[in-house]
Amino acid sequence: MLVADFDFELPAELIAQRAAPRGASRLLCLDAEEEARHRRIADLPDLLRPGDLLVVNDTRVIPARLFARRAGGGGRVELLLVEKLAPRRWDALARPGRKARLGTRLELAPGLEARIVAKREDGRHTLELSAEVEPRLEELGHVPLPPYIDRSDDATDRERYQTLFAREPGAIAAPTAGLHFSTELLERLGARGVERVAITLHVGIGTFKPVTAALAHEHRMEPERYVVQERAAAAIAAARREGRRVVAVGTTVVRTLESAAASTGEVLPGAGSTSLFILPGHRFRAVDLLLTNFHLPRSTLLMLVAAFAGRERVLAAYREAIARGYRFYSYGDAMLCERRPDPLG
Repeated sequence: MLVADFDFELPAELIAQRAAPRGASRLLCLDAEEEARHRRIADLPDLLRPGDLLVVNDTRVIPARLFARRAGGGGRVELLLVEKLAPRRWDALARPGRKARLGTRLELAPGLEARIVAKREDGRHTLELSAEVEPRLEELGHVPLPPYIDRSDDATDRERYQTLFAREPGAIAAPTAGLHFSTELLERLGARGVERVAITLHVGIGTFKPVTAALAHEHRMEPERYVVQERAAAAIAAARREGRRVVAVGTTVVRTLESAAASTGEVLPGAGSTSLFILPGHRFRAVDLLLTNFHLPRSTLLMLVAAFAGRERVLAAYREAIARGYRFYSYGDAMLCERRPDPLG
């Protein structure tokens, strides 16, 4: 399958630069057989059934973007902490890379310095820090907004680029479908009889990694860490047993549940790492409905949604969303997709 099969043209003005208030976004509904319907995220309690199980991602975004200066009065270097390797050692991206040579010392703040001790072919830099950085991230770090948000982060992003479910620190990007939920919407869903349970997948750098291969199957996903708690596995098993629907809030939940699912469809509890790349033809075992944002062209996230709801139907829905002025990407509007019975459809 060609990556070009997942391309589309998006006017730049439809890339959301700020989030709507929680609970106020538009919602495009894509049923298994019907045409797209235009609703609001506030209508979700009317669109779901009593007994549906909402599965959310409770990862918490860390302020992983840091600014440093080369020791001795050198130029500024921007760092993005990607993965913690040891108490004072991190994998990171550095920009501009030419200023981050092996052995370079970077001054982050008084009493906190980083030294580049390794460079990898994929552009990652390994940092050795003079002290643990986590206690100072809230003070020194910035919200790691996606590159298509063409502005610097500010105080509002500290709250808005975090879901109400965020509990477990470790992500460098938000599971953005969860950003739509307000406290009032969750209360209405509960009153409707919609249950909720959380899993954890720490969103990593792979969410920004472009697909450069011409053939989709040649792309390799970056591994991301996940945890499916016993309570979550039991709730999903009960929903399956009782014929109730499992509603994934975001592609991160889909990838977690599909990675943790046995061949029988049973979602197994436990911790692990997933590099699962979901393309059309994938046979979904654990999810019935998907709430998701509108994704970048040629992206792995768009390919996952196409696998779930049908490539032609999803691209047609995207064209309609563009024509009607929906807002796209992390701070944009949402889609509610029903799983297409035919995985190749």
